[in-house]
Amino acid sequence: MQTRVGEVVVHSVAHGTGRPVLVLHGAGVDHREAEACFEPALDGVAGLRRIYPDLPGMGRTTAPATLRSADDVLETLLGFADEVTGGTAHLLIGHSAGAYYAQAMAARRPERVAGLALVCPLSPGTRDVPERRVVAGPGGIGNDDFRTYFVIQTTEMLDRYERHIAPATALVDHAALERIGERWVLTPDGAPAYPGPTVVVAGRLDSTVGYAAAVDLLGSHPHASLAVLDDAGHALPHERPGPLRALFADWLARVEPSS
Repeated sequence: MQTRVGEVVVHSVAHGTGRPVLVLHGAGVDHREAEACFEPALDGVAGLRRIYPDLPGMGRTTAPATLRSADDVLETLLGFADEVTGGTAHLLIGHSAGAYYAQAMAARRPERVAGLALVCPLSPGTRDVPERRVVAGPGGIGNDDFRTYFVIQTTEMLDRYERHIAPATALVDHAALERIGERWVLTPDGAPAYPGPTVVVAGRLDSTVGYAAAVDLLGSHPHASLAVLDDAGHALPHERPGPLRALFADWLARVEPSS
């Protein structure tokens, strides 16, 4: 599916019918990683239309020169959400940089967001990031990107990396990401944090963004549940799918009464 938002043509795929669920992937990948991780987490939940866009400069989504900051990307994602949801209340799920944008989108338009899920969220407040270490697997397999990303370094995880993550690297517009990355901190707009049903999930061993900043979100989101999972890094959605699915089930149960 191709959706034009200003000068940006956003590529996305969708599954199912019902309430829209917008799922945002992290940096340097495309919709295929989010699809591989969050389709199982939402498996069996009826009445959800899961929409997986490629973020600008990744996958098959363009990043024209007019996109020069995270603020520009945020405006594009808000416009995309308007187009694909028809302005109806929807769910937002984000991983890593996708969670950073999802958090801002929900704060900007809380009346249009029925629930918010943040997994290993990127944050300007990142601190106390643990050192990288391997908790399972033989080690020494895969490339540097795999070994940096995963703390569970088994052949199963390597297969997931090679099928759902590595193919996206050839599609990355590095010049665009570098340009946007020079202004990657979103401009504060004074909006309070999203007040609706929220779940925040972090990896105890996340050597990319840590877990401390994710814990901080509990204080500003009045209806947030928080889980910090041991033996999980930044690739938590791959490494701990069982707990993630259970946490999402609880989150969705909390979404319904508030809708």
